[in-house]
Amino acid sequence: MKKNDIRSKRVKKFKATTNSKHSLPVAPNILNQNFNVDRLNQVWISDITYIATGEGWLYLAAVIDLFSRKVVGWSMDSTMTKDLVVKAFKQAVWRYKPQAGTIHHSDRGSQYASYEYQKLLKLYGFQSSMSRKGNCYDNAGMESFFSSLKMELIYLTKFKTREAARREIFEYIEVFYNRIRLHSSLGYKTPDEYINKKLIA
Repeated sequence: MKKNDIRSKRVKKFKATTNSKHSLPVAPNILNQNFNVDRLNQVWISDITYIATGEGWLYLAAVIDLFSRKVVGWSMDSTMTKDLVVKAFKQAVWRYKPQAGTIHHSDRGSQYASYEYQKLLKLYGFQSSMSRKGNCYDNAGMESFFSSLKMELIYLTKFKTREAARREIFEYIEVFYNRIRLHSSLGYKTPDEYINKKLIA
């Protein structure tokens, strides 16, 4: 990029956070910024982000396998309720069926701290882990994914409708990010290529 004088397009961030001011139980920070994992389904990370459209906000919840950086589950809606994160988590479990003991790391927002979500984690044998209050570095993998999504798609596109945004984000995740985009943290392989290489090895 430097050689060809190519620069990424940057837009001033709109900072919005999930509601962490609640009386729900908060899980300890088991992950504790230990992002070096050596197998699939060892650590899943999750978070919510916001996309502006001509009809208002569209909310995206995503679940990523920290080993492969693959988006294993996602959900989009016009409201930011616990159902949004539940759908993303259920999709990930249905697709990849992890064994008991997987660490699930998120922020301490009310959606993730809700009784319904925590009940699901226990049902599938997950260990719940939550970031420290106001520390975005505790969930750096999700911050990195959302930054890539916004720099490579969201900030370059004006979505007239939520449906238009849904279609573009679906294609970005399922076609580009997981199967085509090279990740420096994976030795410049795609998540799918990285998984296949490890499985063969």
